Amino acid sequence: MKIALVSPYDFAHPGGVTNHISSLDLQLTRMGHDVKVIAPASSVVKDFGDRFIAIGKPFPIPSSDSIIRVSTSLHLAPAIKEVLAREQFDIIHLHEPFMPMLCSAMVRFSNTVTVGTFHAADGKPGYNWGRPISTWMIRQRLHNLHGRIAVSKPAQEYHSKYIPGSYEIIPNGIDLERFSDRVTPMERFQDGKLNILFVGRLEFRKGLNYLLNAFLRVKQEIPESRLIVVGPGTRLRKRYERWIEKTGLEDVVFVGYVSNEDKARYYKTADIFCAPATSRESFGIVLLEAMAAGKPVVATNIPGYASVMTDGEEGILVPPQNYQELAQALLTLLNDEALRKQMAARGKAKSIEYSWELVARRIMDYYLRIIGEVRGKDAADAMTG
Repeated sequence: MKIALVSPYDFAHPGGVTNHISSLDLQLTRMGHDVKVIAPASSVVKDFGDRFIAIGKPFPIPSSDSIIRVSTSLHLAPAIKEVLAREQFDIIHLHEPFMPMLCSAMVRFSNTVTVGTFHAADGKPGYNWGRPISTWMIRQRLHNLHGRIAVSKPAQEYHSKYIPGSYEIIPNGIDLERFSDRVTPMERFQDGKLNILFVGRLEFRKGLNYLLNAFLRVKQEIPESRLIVVGPGTRLRKRYERWIEKTGLEDVVFVGYVSNEDKARYYKTADIFCAPATSRESFGIVLLEAMAAGKPVVATNIPGYASVMTDGEEGILVPPQNYQELAQALLTLLNDEALRKQMAARGKAKSIEYSWELVARRIMDYYLRIIGEVRGKDAADAMTG
């Protein structure tokens, strides 16, 4: 089968959707399918060779306490039409299918079976941009979207308000091999201190400010503890570092952006993984990565996180934006090694359900089902027409 995986986001910049597409591409290619990835790109994307097709130049745009990098060009039609005519895909799989501009235009010009995966839980897809024109455009193009996948129930509930129809819930996947027991921890942090790990972009909605306040209390009760912060971002990092200096808080280490291989090593280094996001997380991929690495989790009780872990089972869920309860949950686990091991074991077992191999098979089954439905409808229309 010839498959197009289409991202609205800059494929040269790391992010949840681009990582999802890269992993799905790998699995579909292993199955023997001919896959092309189509996306805007701010620089050369080397990993895919001629299987990557760049359309559009991305620009950073503030959105929902974050930054999205999408193409805003109104002149993508010629490039899209040329690619579709040349490649003759059997199916086009769009991620955030109504995100301006590439995916939205691809829905319009698609000449084959088209499905969309809806990732966000709130705020990002741009349904409110340019209203009422954007609402009219979605209505005009909906008939070209034959299938709808949501990565979680919260994602389905959010998108169905704007994009009606039937949704198949297929979660994000994780590469279990990347987080296997063969991964070695970072030696520099193997000094007897208890390590709390944060992984994520340094944006307000990721909630690192609440974790820093919680760690201030943790450090008072458990001096031999450390907070390791993994993830890109410079503006807020400088702000956080000034706060740390002002308060005199010690043992907070910012390591910045790391490769996927090193990220797995940081998970292995941690005693506890903490995800203090305030909102707008449709799924808990970082939680699952930590669970696959065999680590207990402390996370905020927001719908996307609660959809992949159960409070008291794989870790502890706390109210968002509440650093006191966040600190208490961390202290509970830091002071109880047996509980940490118990929750870690449960999390590792649960993570197997989200193996990319299993998720990709579910997506392929969905492709085949939708292709069958579209062809059946076309045949019925031909007979009645």
